[in-house]
Amino acid sequence: MVSYKELGLVNTKDMFAKAMKGGYAIPAFNFNNMEQMQAIIMACVEVKSPVILQVSKGARAYANANILRNMARGAVEYAHELGCDIPIVLHLDHGPNFEVAKDCIDNGFSSVMIDGSALPYDENVALTKKVVEYAHKYDVTVEAELGVLGGVEDDVAAEESKYTKPEEVIDFTSKTGCDSLAISIGTSHGRCKFTPAQCTRTPDGVLIPPPLAFDVLEAIEKKLPGFPIVLHGSSSVPVEYVKIIEQYGGKIPDSVGIPEEQLRKAAKSAVCKINIDSDGRLAMTAAIRRHLAENPGDFDPRQYLTPAREELKKMYMHKCVNVLGSAGHALD
Repeated sequence: MVSYKELGLVNTKDMFAKAMKGGYAIPAFNFNNMEQMQAIIMACVEVKSPVILQVSKGARAYANANILRNMARGAVEYAHELGCDIPIVLHLDHGPNFEVAKDCIDNGFSSVMIDGSALPYDENVALTKKVVEYAHKYDVTVEAELGVLGGVEDDVAAEESKYTKPEEVIDFTSKTGCDSLAISIGTSHGRCKFTPAQCTRTPDGVLIPPPLAFDVLEAIEKKLPGFPIVLHGSSSVPVEYVKIIEQYGGKIPDSVGIPEEQLRKAAKSAVCKINIDSDGRLAMTAAIRRHLAENPGDFDPRQYLTPAREELKKMYMHKCVNVLGSAGHALD
């Protein structure tokens, strides 16, 4: 067994407590490869933000569990090399079962999510409790989910959202002992978070999504004062990246995300972790497509991955500074 403490990582307990007190949210950025990890650490060191490096089941299959664990160790050392020992969490995103969560805990993850949201309520409680009991033996924090997010992300898919029921949250958290709770208030996985029929369209064709259900969030806060809340599916799907991708041959119609001003509002509440994955994919793809179109003779991956990494860094810095409010809080 490898403890996350040996890797220089931290769990989310103190990180979330400080975020809730300070009125900001911790960025949870998904990564699958070296360039994404480098961009996350470069950005968060530069703006002095704590960060959660998030790994899905699909990412572990793609990059290899041992490689990802050692990349997290490298991330800690890289931040030190860059001059700021920011707090870094290695987190399992959407753990599908006890076995995957246990394997992550045994291999250096400092935080895991167990996603039983598609199960009947009692089964979700039982599964989450089982993971919590194992994780807490090793001081690993556990995120659970109540309610269902629509959309598709790796192996996680649901045709429609089901808002979290505020009347269930006290019972669920007390029975499971989870450390944070992912809720459903209208965010969604993937780059198409809403259908065109659910949105209004501006004269120039931009889709405007429906607002998040802040009334549900407020009701949950009243039921669970001071309890850490998480938002999944919170990419804003920037129009500029969509346009670049389509300008250079991509086809991603009806892409729409969560407006950043709504995420900033959420970050000032009990929401202390906000997940961002699709925006990273879009930024990287846009930069690569543009570079290859403008430089057709390039074939060295470093030639197109370098501008992709820079675009990722710029986007991550923007999220920390202007959306989540986490910049400057690494040394709190």
